[in-house]
Amino acid sequence: MDSGPVPTRPTGGSAAVASSSSSLIFLGTGCSGALPDARCLIQPSEPPCTVCSTALSLPPDRNPNYRCNTSLLVDYCHDDGAHRYILIDVGKTFREQVLRWFVHHEVPSIDSVILTHEHADAVLGLDDLWVALPSCQRNGSAKVPVFLTQFTMDSVAARFPNLVEQKLQGGDDFARPAQLHWTIIEGDVDKPFVASELQFWPLPVMHGEDYVCLGFLFGRKARVAYLSDVSRILPRTEHAISKSGTATGQGQLDLLILETNRLHGAI
Repeated sequence: MDSGPVPTRPTGGSAAVASSSSSLIFLGTGCSGALPDARCLIQPSEPPCTVCSTALSLPPDRNPNYRCNTSLLVDYCHDDGAHRYILIDVGKTFREQVLRWFVHHEVPSIDSVILTHEHADAVLGLDDLWVALPSCQRNGSAKVPVFLTQFTMDSVAARFPNLVEQKLQGGDDFARPAQLHWTIIEGDVDKPFVASELQFWPLPVMHGEDYVCLGFLFGRKARVAYLSDVSRILPRTEHAISKSGTATGQGQLDLLILETNRLHGAI
């Protein structure tokens, strides 16, 4: 199933998370084309694909085979009880994820965005990002930070020049693009950054044999590693998330989140 509140530390019992707790919400756990695969439904095989056929048999919130593009929402509760929402990846299915999971979990808006790489299933929802921005940001009084590598920035700028250049479309104030603050990060585990007062360590992984995307290590009270679109885990990342890793000095991971279609080698 795509979503459900997952505490950043084990609670043992109900999945409900108290308002004073941080949590993780899986907005999507599917591939780039999402599930069900439309090809399996409009050009069915014989026998039909079981996964895609049964994906339509139940409502999405109760169906493990109905999955949007991979994306994680970090609900970070500060010491003062205030919640900050940090979104990792904004794929092609972002609008559906907002309608389904933001409403379900009563998420009012997002405060920061982090991009793992520049493929369609990670960035093509950027044009719809404005629907989930704070109301004060829509009035131009603040900008939501977006953290990404220079390589990803170059690709985003070519695809969404209106978002990067912050230009009105034909002088129409109602067509004002989302007010975003583009912040370049490096894909180096020794160069962390801070999003909404929570520190993140980049974890480079292979996505295919000639393409590097980022995972992230984060968490104050629990140590979480999030790795998506992985084909191979690089030695420096494996060391960073191992018990002997020195990235945070916190030792053993509490939670490893791994999303991969094909994984080569041992973890």
